[in-house]
Amino acid sequence: MLAGGSGTRLGAERNKVYLPLRGRPVLAWSLATFAGMPEVGAVVLVVREPDRPLAEQVLAEHTAGGVEVVVGGRTRQESELAGLRRLAARIDAGAVDAVLVHDAARPLATRELASSVLAAARAEGGAVPGLWRDDLAAAAPDGAGLVGPSPDRLVAVQTPQAFRAAPLLAAYEEAAACGFVGTDTASCMERFAPDVPIRWVPGDERNIKITYAHDLLVAEHAAPIGTV
Repeated sequence: MLAGGSGTRLGAERNKVYLPLRGRPVLAWSLATFAGMPEVGAVVLVVREPDRPLAEQVLAEHTAGGVEVVVGGRTRQESELAGLRRLAARIDAGAVDAVLVHDAARPLATRELASSVLAAARAEGGAVPGLWRDDLAAAAPDGAGLVGPSPDRLVAVQTPQAFRAAPLLAAYEEAAACGFVGTDTASCMERFAPDVPIRWVPGDERNIKITYAHDLLVAEHAAPIGTV
């Protein structure tokens, strides 16, 4: 689970995953989803070094323990690799067969969505949730205007994304050696593990990412009452 973002675009003074959502930090919602799944054997939380005390406080107050904390890097790519390296020995030993990568700033991802993504990755090699988009248009190369509708069948990608563990780790190690920085997990796999199929799984409209202040307000209304 990636929790290395900031609150810059949201206008907050702290990392957005530590802001309250219905009385619990955003991070606590995300952790509760995955920590309670029988299919998940280990949860690795990747944080920024300055945020480590906050992360430890959330874990102490909102989880039953067992979450492994590692410090990430300067980019999402480096942070994902840090999390994968924490699991490397278990991946090499065959104890971890697949890995879910989730953005902690998506607190309303459900166990049902995570389970469907994980099952698809185990069956196919990789899986990414997404929603069809029909409200996009193609911009001119100079950005000064629109040149028509966007290509058909575009999907807005979400997390969690899942891949078989061994090729995922190998792809990220190769990406690090090449200095590659991707936009998400799937982009790295497309580049360094092109033989691994990536299946599309229907996403969830409530699985929003907390980026701007209004996203937190939307999440407040969309969050289920009671436990995750």
